[in-house]
Amino acid sequence: MKLFFNTVKVMSLVVSCVFLTACGSSSSDSSTSVVTDSAPSVDAGVDQVVEQGDTVTLSGSVEDDGDYSITWAQTQGTNVSLSDVSTLTIEFVAPTVSVDEVLEFELSIDDGTNDEVTDTVTITVLATDDSDDESGGEDSSLSANHLASWLINNETTSTYIQNNGAVVENVQSAQIVTVSEETSDVDYMFVSATDIPKYDVTLTQAQIDALNNRPKAASDFANGVTSAEAGQTILFGEDIGYNSSSENCDDTGGAGYWPPGPGCPTEQSVEAYFPVSPAVSGDTTCETGLGTVGLMVNGTSIFNWGDGMSYGNNVWYTLAPIAEQYDVDVCGGHAANGEYHHHFYTSCLAELVNDDGDEHSPIYGFAADGYPLYGPYESDGQLALSGWAMRDYGASESLGGCDTPGERTCTLVDQYDISKGVESSESGPDIGESVTTLSGNTLTADDGYYFEDYYYTQTEVSGAQLDEHNGHDTNDGKGYHYHITLTLDDDGNLSPAFPYQIGPRFKGELADNSFGSCDTGDTMGPPPQG
Repeated sequence: MKLFFNTVKVMSLVVSCVFLTACGSSSSDSSTSVVTDSAPSVDAGVDQVVEQGDTVTLSGSVEDDGDYSITWAQTQGTNVSLSDVSTLTIEFVAPTVSVDEVLEFELSIDDGTNDEVTDTVTITVLATDDSDDESGGEDSSLSANHLASWLINNETTSTYIQNNGAVVENVQSAQIVTVSEETSDVDYMFVSATDIPKYDVTLTQAQIDALNNRPKAASDFANGVTSAEAGQTILFGEDIGYNSSSENCDDTGGAGYWPPGPGCPTEQSVEAYFPVSPAVSGDTTCETGLGTVGLMVNGTSIFNWGDGMSYGNNVWYTLAPIAEQYDVDVCGGHAANGEYHHHFYTSCLAELVNDDGDEHSPIYGFAADGYPLYGPYESDGQLALSGWAMRDYGASESLGGCDTPGERTCTLVDQYDISKGVESSESGPDIGESVTTLSGNTLTADDGYYFEDYYYTQTEVSGAQLDEHNGHDTNDGKGYHYHITLTLDDDGNLSPAFPYQIGPRFKGELADNSFGSCDTGDTMGPPPQG
């Protein structure tokens, strides 16, 4: 099943297909023209995981309409001796390493007319495990595959987002390091990154229509409509006609790319430690909370379900993917205090990791506890299934309702155990009532608009079914992992499914050097406020 759909809905709210899918394709011109001296395209080959001492073959490919020169170069890792670097296929012997290490190689093509084009490939070299631990080999292979998932980029700079000079995009390095702690030495996956995504989006006519059909398009855009055109490739931060916020935009760039409301992102230097061997947390109430809860494999921050805003007095917390649906860019991301992040699935990252839904999704990122976050698919065409469901407020209290059809007059005692019943609370908006978001958009507060509208179903976790943390361990060699969750309606439309990515509670324990933190309590509560 391919990720090409024409319409996206969240609850009964129609959400622009701009950020979730490719929204179909535009028709081609029937006329034919001859183009000469076009720039070559290059592919450095597939990433590999090898053992030290192995002979490794790098095999690139080029498409060009003329002559060109070839150059291979190593850009990361222990130096190796390459065979003839001026041919597409070269070899080297994997070096001896003390810990798993990622080597990176760049293939450059120069046709003498156009700008030089490059592509990179990573080779993860596994260290020899001399211990008698039978699980050591499997753990080593697993961590090496996780390490190879990061999208390393040491060369490209951002065209439109600048801060004190050129901003380097995405992940600069990822490696296994050993940290001496109080009781033992612990291995971590250490990632250095900036979260300025390298997102290039070629807009379809459907996406242009969705932008122009925004509820407040007349004031959101300087000219009432987007300045972008179908078939145009938009770089991250490129002006498409929005009346953007003044926060950061004048100093760092990005004005016109983001809709009014959120500020523009700035360069965010991140140095993150992820446990190589995550451990299940003994604290069952570690809420994911506000702020960064993980990193995507391109270095972009992962945020949880919430925007920190509530309708009442610390109750009826709004869900970011719904309340902020008109506050995100064409890739479904935006900034908070300069930090660019995603609350839910983005097709832009799916394209970067080549996830088209015809097999188990690859890794999209890692949670702060070290467990990987995979994309939405469990297998070919099979979405991973969220274990969370919407409440029926008209149902009896024993079934988690308030016995008040269409009215939010009570909350669950425990959102993880609906059998514990409900308790009275400040009433929220009636089902279907209009509410206004921070950016001034009017939305309908249907069932599922608020965090308190959901409960964990306690369904048996097997196959594609996920647990209360939005993850599972299917004994397929991947270990425990989270999934990004989507739902597919009868019309073939995809929409984000609560809790969207990680959470609402971490599965694993957060290390002392973790960039993440948790908010604890007896039951699932609101996100921490600072």
